[in-house]
Amino acid sequence: MFTGLIETTGTVLCVTPSAGVTRITIGAPVALVNRLSTGDSVAVGGVCLTALDIEPNAFPPRFSADLAAETIARTTLSRLKPDAVVNLELPTPAGSPLGGHVVQGHIDSTATLLALEPITPDTEITDYRLRFTIPDDLIRYVVEKGSITVEGISLTVAAIHGNQVEIAIIPHTYAATSLRSLSPGDALNIEVDVLGKYAERQGEKSGFVLTEQYLIANGY
Repeated sequence: MFTGLIETTGTVLCVTPSAGVTRITIGAPVALVNRLSTGDSVAVGGVCLTALDIEPNAFPPRFSADLAAETIARTTLSRLKPDAVVNLELPTPAGSPLGGHVVQGHIDSTATLLALEPITPDTEITDYRLRFTIPDDLIRYVVEKGSITVEGISLTVAAIHGNQVEIAIIPHTYAATSLRSLSPGDALNIEVDVLGKYAERQGEKSGFVLTEQYLIANGY
């Protein structure tokens, strides 16, 4: 399990399709690569992958992962070009504080970035407003002041307008994650709050209809 608190960023070195599998190789800080063992989970751009071919002594230090057909269909990873910046997070050990929210690394779909604009453009340090469109079938899981994962980052929803979502981004998040490298029109990996999906599933069994008002009232 992850929490959506990004540890560091890495860069895509290559995405290599071959018969039956596509492999992605990520250059990452040696401090993170040294903590990986073959078979470990690592979140790359919010996607839970299995670390393979770990090379801490390479330049740059790196690891690889195979992308399943489901991962290719649901995420942006197979479309990334060399030098693309990706957010990296290792799983949270049991008993550790949850600084973000429960993040599985199981991407629901991609969204389209509309804008990432500084609130005060003429200052050196400012917060930002992130706006993106989300698929219609996911919007029911998104509530104002609720949690959502964007490119692996645990974020809080500031406003919803139809299928457009707005999020306030603090200066640290902008500087420490891949958000600073994105442009309007880019695809974003999105994971909605899994607690909302479980609540809906339980409601279906009991005949209860999940509503935004219920989610807000019950702290989802």
